[in-house]
Amino acid sequence: MRNKKETLWTKDFSCITVATILSAIGGEAMNLPLSLLVFEETQSTFLAALLLICGMLPDVILPILVAPVIDRGTKKKWIVGLDVLMALLYVAIGAWAGQYGFNYGIYILFVFVVGTISVFYRLSFSAWYPDLIPVGFEQKGFAVSGTIYPIITICMAPIATFLYEKISISILFYLVAGLTLLSVLVELCIRETQKTTSETYTFFRYVADIKEGFIYLKKEHGVRNIYTYMSITSGASEGVAVMAQAYYQTQPWLSVTMLGFLKSAEMIGRVIGGAVQYKWEIAPKKRYAFTKMVYSVYDTMDGFLLFMPYPLMLLNRFLCGTLGSMSATIRSVAIQSYLPAHMRARVQALFGVVFAIGGIFFQLVAGILGEMMPYRMVAFLLGMLTFTSMIFLIVIPKKDNAPIYAAQRITEEQ
Repeated sequence: MRNKKETLWTKDFSCITVATILSAIGGEAMNLPLSLLVFEETQSTFLAALLLICGMLPDVILPILVAPVIDRGTKKKWIVGLDVLMALLYVAIGAWAGQYGFNYGIYILFVFVVGTISVFYRLSFSAWYPDLIPVGFEQKGFAVSGTIYPIITICMAPIATFLYEKISISILFYLVAGLTLLSVLVELCIRETQKTTSETYTFFRYVADIKEGFIYLKKEHGVRNIYTYMSITSGASEGVAVMAQAYYQTQPWLSVTMLGFLKSAEMIGRVIGGAVQYKWEIAPKKRYAFTKMVYSVYDTMDGFLLFMPYPLMLLNRFLCGTLGSMSATIRSVAIQSYLPAHMRARVQALFGVVFAIGGIFFQLVAGILGEMMPYRMVAFLLGMLTFTSMIFLIVIPKKDNAPIYAAQRITEEQ
């Protein structure tokens, strides 16, 4: 039982939360305007999708290669160093854009470099963050982290579209660089949780660590089913987002500002879903049934999104945001409880690769189909594809999947 004086909001947890908020603001301020700029300059859904794909290419293999190294290193040094590097990169691309204007090849290169840095950053952050949550407050801590990006998106999506129309992209790069450096100052106030080891990390030990992750997943059919479905549905949803953006930029009765509010509606739903998870826990034995219901609704809503009038589009995204946030928290709690602690980083790295492949494939397919078919029809096909995959990967293999959703924390003895 926790002592009444104990709290989630320690100095370390408060600092990592503030740093995450600053990073989220910077990312949202940059990502949407950059995507809008590329489509406006090229008028091509394929080139717009290709930009996003280049940002995901490093995720195809790099997480598997770097996860063992990051697992054995000091996470704070990784985080601080990568943020400084990212700030310098933003300053450099801002100076270039201010001098030379739009160049698609340069932005492709920029997105690829950012994606490479992000692989190291995400793995370092995901390995460090749990150590900064006080013991006994894990669910609340992850509920907080799960609501940061939705809240920031609510605020920043309309602001980002407004800034895109009012100021130059080079100024935006400078602003994001400043926010990134500010997050570095906050991160420096956090203690390092990992002690330096004197053990020599050999190449053979490195290879063995990677092989161990593959061997574990070979026998865990349920974990593979869940993550494979998530790679399909997340990739298809990104494809739907590409179609939605193109649709909003080509219809006279819609605008990019309305697109910003559409994103905000989904994020409001995610915040509400996160708040519910902060206060109320779904019983382990009910997680699987609830998850199936959410996936069915979400995939159907994705498919019919662009066929709705604008008010119903807002409601669509709000409901998907609420249910999606709740199911994501359930999935994280269940899988993190099911996985042995010493396997978590490697398993997540392996499936990060699967997620990247799914995202790249579906965005590429969406971009190509968007050149040949109506945007609404492409979104519908993607939604129905994910619904079908949910039947085969989540519903039918119940014997493999249900025990994972019902999992409690695994002890060392287990």
